[in-house]
Amino acid sequence: MNNSPAIAFHPRNMADTERLGAALADHLPAGTTVALCGTLGAGKTRLVQSVALASNVAEGVVVSPTFVLAQHYAGNRVIHHFDTYRLRDCDEFLDLGPEECFDSTGITFVEWADRVAEVLPLDHLRIEIEVLGETERQFLLTATGPKADAALDLVRRTIAD
Repeated sequence: MNNSPAIAFHPRNMADTERLGAALADHLPAGTTVALCGTLGAGKTRLVQSVALASNVAEGVVVSPTFVLAQHYAGNRVIHHFDTYRLRDCDEFLDLGPEECFDSTGITFVEWADRVAEVLPLDHLRIEIEVLGETERQFLLTATGPKADAALDLVRRTIAD
């Protein structure tokens, strides 16, 4: 049972998105999976870039894995980054070996996670990104289990400051 209500975060600028990324980098425990959902151009990869930057991954290293399907970045912790947009089904996703990443000490991000939701860990953080305008977004963060719930509560306190 999750105690933390969802967080609706409305960044006013890129610095706000980076602040959210830093909060996620600071508070997501090892082995957390983050399910990213949103339309093309919503900002899924941009959020991963913000987390990576806060995790001491060099700027410019993180790119959309749409054509390579998976990327892995080393910083203070490893960030696993999957894109399921071009996959036909969950079996193709599982062929990429995400279970090893789910069970690792890193953080795993899955773009277009709604396409493979049935094979994601039960306890994960879901982030839905809604496009409100050309440069305006809203993030809705929801925990699906106790580990994500505890992290979400810490993120809430950090971004509220």
